[in-house]
Amino acid sequence: MVEETLIHSDQGRVRFQVTITGIVQGVGFRPFIHRLARSHHIVGSVYNFTGGVVIEAEGRAEDVDAFIRALPEEAPPIARIEDISVREVPFVEDSEFVIIPSRETPGGTILLSPDVATCADCTRELFDPADHRYRYPFINCTNCGPRFTIIESVPYDRPNTTMAPFTMCPQCQAEYEDINDRRYHAQPNACPVCGPQVELLCADESLGGAAAIRRATQLLVEGHTVAVKGLGGFHLACDACNEPAVRTLRERKGREEKSLAIMSASLEDIATYAELNDTGRELLVGPIRPIVLLKKASPIIAESVAPDSRYYGVMTPYTPLHHLLLDDERLLALVMTSGNLSEEPLATDNEEAQQRLGRIADAFLMHNRDIQVGCDDSVVRPTARGPIIMRRARGYVPFPVSTKKDLGRVLAVGAHLKNTFCLTDGPNAFLSQHIGDLDDAQTLDYFQWCIDHLQDVLRIEPELIAYDLHPDYLSTRYALRLAEERGLEAVGVQHHHAHIAACMVENGLQGPALGIACDGTGYGEDGCVWGCEILVAGYGNYQRLAHLDYVPLPGGAQAVREPWRMGAVYLARQGLLDEDIAFCRNLDQVQWRLLQQMIDKGINSPLASSAGRLFDAVAAVLGIRRVNVYEGQAAMMVEAVATTAEGTYDYNMCEENDLIIMEAGPMFTGIVADLQAGIDIGCIAARFHNTFVEMLAEAAARAARLTGLKQVAFSGGTFQNELVLTGLHQRLSEQGLEVFVHKQVPPNDGGLSLGQAVVAPERRK
Repeated sequence: MVEETLIHSDQGRVRFQVTITGIVQGVGFRPFIHRLARSHHIVGSVYNFTGGVVIEAEGRAEDVDAFIRALPEEAPPIARIEDISVREVPFVEDSEFVIIPSRETPGGTILLSPDVATCADCTRELFDPADHRYRYPFINCTNCGPRFTIIESVPYDRPNTTMAPFTMCPQCQAEYEDINDRRYHAQPNACPVCGPQVELLCADESLGGAAAIRRATQLLVEGHTVAVKGLGGFHLACDACNEPAVRTLRERKGREEKSLAIMSASLEDIATYAELNDTGRELLVGPIRPIVLLKKASPIIAESVAPDSRYYGVMTPYTPLHHLLLDDERLLALVMTSGNLSEEPLATDNEEAQQRLGRIADAFLMHNRDIQVGCDDSVVRPTARGPIIMRRARGYVPFPVSTKKDLGRVLAVGAHLKNTFCLTDGPNAFLSQHIGDLDDAQTLDYFQWCIDHLQDVLRIEPELIAYDLHPDYLSTRYALRLAEERGLEAVGVQHHHAHIAACMVENGLQGPALGIACDGTGYGEDGCVWGCEILVAGYGNYQRLAHLDYVPLPGGAQAVREPWRMGAVYLARQGLLDEDIAFCRNLDQVQWRLLQQMIDKGINSPLASSAGRLFDAVAAVLGIRRVNVYEGQAAMMVEAVATTAEGTYDYNMCEENDLIIMEAGPMFTGIVADLQAGIDIGCIAARFHNTFVEMLAEAAARAARLTGLKQVAFSGGTFQNELVLTGLHQRLSEQGLEVFVHKQVPPNDGGLSLGQAVVAPERRK
């Protein structure tokens, strides 16, 4: 930040050197400086260096002061200034302000711009018949367009991107070289004469240019599925209001129930089917354009888009091609789901997409600009406590989290589910885009390629590797193998310690702090499955203070896939399996006796203190969900059905071996009684949430009294649940505790690699 008083001289001329770090390259920053300097009567120069921009500004003291103060206030829309430092330098004979060649310096941190949605100026030109880029699907300028997804190496110059094969025509070249033009040094600059082109392939039909887009739109209107090549990969698109079309897409893709993202042209269109709030509006029209979770408002959208959720995942066009596809009044919204079979990596290459998606898509709308880096859409949920990033990818990556700590150079490989990895360079932690679940060789290959690519473009050679303690995670095995191959030290980090450390570091906490970590699965240091923990955590160590009582998982991973098993476990522990409720009447007694024998003999029945499994059990007992089709489904559905209700159920709190134990079993006595009384399951689900929040609040209050700590960090996938997040935040705040939540990375395992990266160097010490 700029100091309050930059220049104290009140007479004569002064000369200062200003060093700016952040995303200030490839975003029109030097032309901005040039224009700003002239407007303030400043002479001097500006140039890029490896870590940012250096300016020498000479003029009257008041002019230089005003110039420096204007830098952060008037910077280009996609620039991100991390730091501004100012120092006085000797006078030089300058007569004007000039841009001088870039200088490569050793040791500087390279900051690259994420991909940015089409700006308002380019959108206006896109639909202006008088503009020579009228309806050109690759229009861009220094304020928008592809960035990270086209970078092959640094520096970020056109020859080092996938735009290299496209030689600019004289008109584009003139814009590129004109410092007063919006496209000055815009590396993806192009027009219909010299730039990338679209092509539609449909059966034996092949069309190019405007005809390709018109035909693709017509196919969508007719109910077909079209694979559309975007910024970071292919989407599978169909008419979101056409129920048969959406069902067909689901069947072909193998995505039976998980919600599908949709895209509409404008906020006005979105308002016809979803509830818009201020945060949602801001996200939907901002430069990032993530998928935003919005409450359903009307049944215009096909039921199969989001069958088990009260939310739609909505985005607005972020490429010119999207704008053109939705420029048809017959299409209120398009399904825009990832171009892959379920759980596979995103398709990015034209030929690969045709092979992998050929049985799903009826047509392919492609282009000849290669995608260097696959990058899925980001997902954000607005809440009363601010937006929660649920998937961090396009628009956010590769901008770093600034930790204000010298971490050195660490590679943290993340978890098994919702994987991201993290590379650090001093205080900067670069999280990768969302990789996904490391369930197969194809995703693991993609994970390894992304690590190599990010290391290459950021020029970071790791000195330390951090990994999760779970011995069977593919990310852990990769880390240990890589450490052995390169002769590097590898440090294991406990799952929930990493969660809390991630929340602490992004909020600038020094520690120690109380941490509440709630999720489905994390390997505990006692060999059990942890998942509802209260810790006192610093960066180098932690102490477990409280946890949910242990229950067995009969069948291990199978109990995660089949929530009914957890429902039976909790009811059996309370002696409720003979009660007259639907769950008990429908329970397969033969199968349950086999599972009970497994539990009694300790066969494949690990103990778990998991919040996720508690939510699963409630979902099963309420008849909401017996089997999970996708990870976390039952827990999300319990939140989705919850209405508003007063009151809580019973629970117990006890101490055992200096640990506070939260016993959730008694909740089920109240839940069963309400079911027998005919209480609506929405009301029961709400009371369960109330009880879960009250139980955590009481345990946290005890932990706070025990430790004297007042700062509390929330992390783990359960804190994507707005009822838990806002309810617990309010309860702890009422008790005088200061609560911190995730703002820059996901609370789920997508943020885990950040925590690993900050813990590992401290543990090594």
